[in-house]
Amino acid sequence: MDVIVTPAEGGTVWQLTDLLGRSMGRITASAPRQFMIYPGGHASETMAGIQQGPHASLDAALAEIERHTRGVCRRNPGEDQL
Repeated sequence: MDVIVTPAEGGTVWQLTDLLGRSMGRITASAPRQFMIYPGGHASETMAGIQQGPHASLDAALAEIERHTRGVCRRNPGEDQL
């Protein structure tokens, strides 16, 4: 399952959606090197059992999602950076 990643809330929260725009949860940075994955909505079952964190970086959290869903995490088109 492919996941679109969109930054929100001043660079400490990233929204996760599927290709149809349905919510899949979020990633939050609560401290340096403390990125947590919070599955939600459509992804609650899809991401059941995922290692929620803490992850050392946003990239590490995205890699965990890719491993678990066997899909690809990609930036929302038009976003310059995560």
